[in-house]
Amino acid sequence: MLALGCAPTQDPSSSVALVAPVPEGPPRPPSGASRGFADGMLPAGATVYDDHPGVVRLDTRLLEELRAATADASAQGVGIVVNSGWRSKAYQSLLFEEAVVEHGTEAAAAAWVARPGTSVHESGAAVDLGPSSAVDWLVQHGADYGLCQVYDNEPWHFELDLDAGENGCPDPYDDPSDDPRLQM
Repeated sequence: MLALGCAPTQDPSSSVALVAPVPEGPPRPPSGASRGFADGMLPAGATVYDDHPGVVRLDTRLLEELRAATADASAQGVGIVVNSGWRSKAYQSLLFEEAVVEHGTEAAAAAWVARPGTSVHESGAAVDLGPSSAVDWLVQHGADYGLCQVYDNEPWHFELDLDAGENGCPDPYDDPSDDPRLQM
């Protein structure tokens, strides 16, 4: 889409000023970047029972425990929505590039979005959940299912820890840039 305004340019072989369209909005993602259902993007309101790749490509055990937790939360009047699950490397790359634009540097972006090739989402071992009532419910009951918050700055991000039922969830990292698993 183009903005209504135009930027003047000058043709060096002529004294006539040309008009070039001014692009609207932020820079476009690089070619090959992907943001579709096949790459893990989920529609608003997705659940653990949906058949989108972002859900069905989650780790089998994570999905089983998430479904059990969802059933129990639902019985208590709390709905759980899957905002993000499995992601392709291309989708993770796009999310990281958007975070760089938003936060200004790769280092600042890495506090919010894992670098492509390091994200636990790419293996289907992480899930971002909502709404806040579901997150609150999982903070109280998630360890019973092995579902643990991993980052202080991302309360919606949960991963499976099979020892959590016995030992509780481990202390979360401050943010993804502190997670040694994500270091390149």
